[in-house]
Amino acid sequence: MPLSPAAHDPAGTGSVSGRSPQGAEPPSGRTEAEPAAGDPAGAGWVSGRSPQGAERTTAASSDPVHRSAPEETPRRTPGPTDAEPTPTEPAADKPAEPAAGGPATGRRGRAALLTAALTAALLLLALLSAGIGAYHIPTADVLASVQHHLGLGGAPLDRVGESVLWNVRLPRVVLALLVGASLGCAGALMQGVFGNPLAEPGVIGISAGAAVGAVAAIGLGLSFFGNWTITVCAFTAGLITVSAVYLLSRNGGRTEVVTLILTGIAVNAFAGALIGLFVFFADSGQVNQITFWQLGSLAQATWPKVLAVLPCALAGLLVAPFYARRLDLLSLGEGPARHLGIDVERLRRALILVVALLTAAAVAVAGVITFIGLLVPHLLRMANGPGHRFLVPGSALAGAVVLVAGDLAARTLAQPAELPLGVLTALIGSPFFFWLLRRTRRKQGGWA
Repeated sequence: MPLSPAAHDPAGTGSVSGRSPQGAEPPSGRTEAEPAAGDPAGAGWVSGRSPQGAERTTAASSDPVHRSAPEETPRRTPGPTDAEPTPTEPAADKPAEPAAGGPATGRRGRAALLTAALTAALLLLALLSAGIGAYHIPTADVLASVQHHLGLGGAPLDRVGESVLWNVRLPRVVLALLVGASLGCAGALMQGVFGNPLAEPGVIGISAGAAVGAVAAIGLGLSFFGNWTITVCAFTAGLITVSAVYLLSRNGGRTEVVTLILTGIAVNAFAGALIGLFVFFADSGQVNQITFWQLGSLAQATWPKVLAVLPCALAGLLVAPFYARRLDLLSLGEGPARHLGIDVERLRRALILVVALLTAAAVAVAGVITFIGLLVPHLLRMANGPGHRFLVPGSALAGAVVLVAGDLAARTLAQPAELPLGVLTALIGSPFFFWLLRRTRRKQGGWA
């Protein structure tokens, strides 16, 4: 009788294929039984089919050829655990299909829902703000007048109503929309550039620095750019301020929270001192204008001011979303961002220019209005996560909503007087900033 392959198996595996390499039939006496005794690794399996999911067989312990093969392991008594294994269907080994509607899909759905809700809220608030005031105009009349001016039908209001709506209310609503969108977008960009959730144009002194430029133009009587003089001076001072804050708050290639806040305190103090110096040398008319810049207000909104700030605001708002993907990569860290092809320093310089442009556009017409750029991006992160593809344009939209609502509240809460808009936003934003500061400190385990 010829020896089985197990007799020549130096490794003691006893593995016998259902067919020999030359395709011969398997030896007789093979049955589909349990593994051979003493074969803990299950090496005595004999495949009757291809290895891709076919049933496995074993050499029967009664096979005389198998008994004649030398055994490398001691025999053991078969126990109840030696029962034949249940064949498993090949389909059970397939990986589970990913569930439809994963986190990314859900986040996109939330982003679309938030965008629709913010757009509807902005339209509603704009209509209410255009009609509510000392001279009340019904919402239907506001819509009819707007349709008439757009050539879509409707009907004009009386002479007083038309003058109030188109010369007082609508310029203020449009200006609040532009300023709020600029501040919200600037806050989202700054937090991405600094990699710090506490960065905001007002908190770290950029708004105050831009206000110094505007106050200097007023106090010194500058007019070399005509209606653009205050905007240019505010932009230049804001750019210098944001560059100084960026350089002073970095340590070891990263921005520290404590250094950022202390830098903002120092910049705000220095800007306040400069504004006080201009107030000291200014006449009474200039003092009133400077006070307007310090408190923040939209009371002097006119169409020429809207046209003066519109190019800067639109340029910054249109450019900012194109940096969203690079900001997402930068949030991974400077090293990974560089490996992914991002020129980090060039990106930061470009975004600092955009932030200075947006901040200058806001400060040049509305004065110092703080906490919009801090509060709005955080609320959107809580609602839809940190992705900048939605966060940057969403912050602009939500900032417009917040400031239009804030201006409406400033005009109506203390009638017939009017609250300064910057004071109102500071009263609301300061407690939020305090809560955020404690929350960030607690998550980081304290600041040594």
